[in-house]
Amino acid sequence: MVPENINKRAAELRRQIDYHNHRYYVLDQPEISDADYDRLFDELLGLESRFPELITSDSPTQRVGAAPLDKFESVRHSSPMLSLNKVTAAEEFEDFDRRVRELLAGEGGQLEYVVDLKFDGLAVELIYKNGLLVTGSTRGDGTTGENITANLKTVKTIPLRLSGPDIPELIEIRGEVIIFKSMFEILNNKQVEANEKIFANPRNAAAGSLRQLDSKITASRPLYFFAYSIGKIEGKSFSNHFETMKYFKSLGFKVCEYLKSFTKPEKVEKYYDKIAGKRDSLDYDIDGIVIKVNDYNQQEILGQIARSPRWAIAWKFPPQQVTTILEDIQVQVGRTGILTPVAHLKPVKVAGVTISRASLHNEDELKAKDVKIGDTVLIQRAGDVIPEVVMVITSKRTGKEKTFKMPKKCPVCRAATIRIEGEAANRCVNPYCRAQLVERIAHFASKGGMDIDGLGYKTVEMLADKELIHDIADLYDIPRHKDEILKLERTGKKWFSNLEKALEKSKNRPLENLIYALGIRNIGEHLASVIAQRFGSIENLMEQSNEQLVQVEDIGPIVADSIIAFFNDKRNIEILNKMKSYGVLFPKEVLSKSEGKLTDKTFILTGTLEKFTRSEAKKQIEKRGGRVTSSVSKKTDYVIVGTSPGSKHEKAMKLGIPILDEAGFKELLVENE
Repeated sequence: MVPENINKRAAELRRQIDYHNHRYYVLDQPEISDADYDRLFDELLGLESRFPELITSDSPTQRVGAAPLDKFESVRHSSPMLSLNKVTAAEEFEDFDRRVRELLAGEGGQLEYVVDLKFDGLAVELIYKNGLLVTGSTRGDGTTGENITANLKTVKTIPLRLSGPDIPELIEIRGEVIIFKSMFEILNNKQVEANEKIFANPRNAAAGSLRQLDSKITASRPLYFFAYSIGKIEGKSFSNHFETMKYFKSLGFKVCEYLKSFTKPEKVEKYYDKIAGKRDSLDYDIDGIVIKVNDYNQQEILGQIARSPRWAIAWKFPPQQVTTILEDIQVQVGRTGILTPVAHLKPVKVAGVTISRASLHNEDELKAKDVKIGDTVLIQRAGDVIPEVVMVITSKRTGKEKTFKMPKKCPVCRAATIRIEGEAANRCVNPYCRAQLVERIAHFASKGGMDIDGLGYKTVEMLADKELIHDIADLYDIPRHKDEILKLERTGKKWFSNLEKALEKSKNRPLENLIYALGIRNIGEHLASVIAQRFGSIENLMEQSNEQLVQVEDIGPIVADSIIAFFNDKRNIEILNKMKSYGVLFPKEVLSKSEGKLTDKTFILTGTLEKFTRSEAKKQIEKRGGRVTSSVSKKTDYVIVGTSPGSKHEKAMKLGIPILDEAGFKELLVENE
C-alpha cells in the first residue's frame, strides 16, 4: 500500500509539472528555472520507482517513451479526416467564394470565413475520454490511420490529461505535428555528429520522428503540436469553428497565433498576401493558408464532394522546394579567394522565382550529398537566401552522371588553389585575381560598407574588364575616366553624375563601415562595430599586437590573425594611403563605451520587430554603450524577442536570461537615453 502522504505528494508533483510544462512549451512563459523543474521531475520519478503503483498513463514521466513496437496497429477514424481542395490564385479563391455563396443563398445568416495557416507537418488525431488521452493516430488515407499513441505522448505540447472545469466525455482533436526550423537545424547537426542520415526538411523530420517504432527516439526529437479542427465530441457542442479553437486554447493546446476571421473575401485575399510576405520569417514551414466557413450549420448545408469538404479550401503558396536537373557545376571565386561550387540547373520556378543556379557550398558538401553532373536534385529557396541543393534523387540516376572534382587551379586567373587544414574551403592563392578584385570592390561599395549607390556587380565587372580599376582606391579616380566610361553600355550622364555624388558622399562614412568595407577576412558588420568602438581609428588598430587584439571580447585568435595579416600586407597599406590621397576620411571620433548607460550590457536580437529593423535596433543598443552578439550564453544580459523567434529564445529561457518583447525593449531604450 502506498502511504497517503506519498500519494498526495505524487499527485501534487504531477500537477506542478503539468503546469510548468504548459507555461514553457505552450505559453512560452516559464516561471521556474530548468534546475527547479528537474528537481520536481526527479522527485516524481523517484517516488514512482519506489512505488510503481503510483504510475499513471498521464504522468509526465511517461513522456520519455515506451518499449519498442513490432509494428503500428490500424485505427479507423470515427469521421473522415478530409483532404482539402487547393487553389493557387486569387481568381480560383474567388470562384470558391462564389460557389459557397450560391449554395448558401436563401439560407440566412452572414457568411464568415476563418483563416488559418497551412502547416507543413504531419496531420494527427488525438482522442480523449473523460479528459484522458487514450489514442493518437496519423491521418493515413483519411479513413484509417496508424496508432502512434506512444509517440504522440512524448510531444510536450500535447496534454496527457485535459484540464479545465468543462471537459467532455469524448473529444477528438485534430492538428499538425511540426518541427520548428531553428530546432530542425539543431536536429540535423546532431544527425551529422552521430553519423546518421540528415533530413531533407522539417516535414520529413516530423513525419519520420512520429513513425518510429521506438518512441524513445521520438521523445528525443523537438516536436510541437498545433490543434486546428475537431472530430467527434460527446457532452458538449459548439456553433462555429472560431469558438472551438478558443476552447482548444482553454484546454491547454497550442493554436495558431495567426487565426483570423473575415466577412469579406477581399480581406481574405489581403491576408493571404500578408502571410505570404511573412512566410520566410516564420520559424515553421507553411505552404499556404486554410480558409473555412466558420458556422457549423452552414458547413453542414454545404456538405462535401468525394473526400473534400465544400466549406473549406487550401490556398497554397508557390512551392519552395522543387526538383530539377543539375546540368553543370561551375566554380565561383569570392573576394577572399574562396572557391564555391555552383550548380547550374535546368531553370525551374521556386516560390514564384525562376531559379537556374544554386549553391553547393564547398567540397565537403559535394561529397556528403554525392552530387553529380546530370543528377535530378531537390532544391529550395528561403527568403533572399541563395537557393541550395537539398539532396539528390538517386532513384532517377541513369548511370550517365559525371563526378565533379574541385579544380587544382583557379578558373579565373589559373593560379594554384589550396585547402588549409581544418577549413572546408578551397582558395585561390593569387590576391590579385580578377574575380577576387570584383568581389572585393562590390563588397566595398555595399550598403554595409561605403554605400556607393550605382556601383552594382555588373558595373564593377565592366570597369574591371576595361582595366579602369585595379583596387578599391581606384574607385575614387573614376571621375578622371568620365569620357571613356560614358562610351560603355548601361551608362549615361545622369548615372555618372549620381555616381560621382555617391563617391564623394562615401568619403565620410563612419569608422565601422570603413572597417567592414576593407574586407578583412572574418570581419563582418558586428565585429567591425566592436573594433571601431574599441580602437577608435584605423591607425590605432594597425598598431595592435595579436595579444592586445585577443583581449577584446568577440575577437578570437583567427580574427586577430586576419587583422595582423591585413595590415602586414604592404599592398593594403599602399591602397589605404591612396584612398587618403583621394580625400577619403579615416574618422577618429567614435562613441566611447563609457558614455553609454548600457555599458558592458550584452544583447541578443531574435524574431521580427515591428518598429525596428535589425540594424536600427542594433544601433540604438550600441548608441547607449551596449553590444549585440549572435549567440546566447550565460554572459548575455537581455534577449529582445520579436514575432516568430528562433532557438535563441528557448535557450535564453533555459538559462534564465531576462527576455524583453518590443514594448519592453522600447522602455529600456527610453530609460537609458
